[in-house]
Amino acid sequence: MVRTQIQLTEDLAAQVRELAVRQHVSMAEMIRRAVARFLESSPETTGEDRYARALAAAGKFRSGRRRLSTDHDAAFAETAGR
Repeated sequence: MVRTQIQLTEDLAAQVRELAVRQHVSMAEMIRRAVARFLESSPETTGEDRYARALAAAGKFRSGRRRLSTDHDAAFAETAGR
């Protein structure tokens, strides 16, 4: 790893510290995660990068609804209030 130094406002540092404590990681780890997410969401990422991230996320979340993969249009319409 490369050591670097940053300056945060007191409020931002407090928020990062609180989140780090809740997640049982260091502030440095929280900042590394934030930078990684920022870079991943950068508009300069390629379509292949976005596709790979979407593919990696597939199946990792549960909606609590059965048959959502086949009834997604109806579920979307219901959620959208249509």
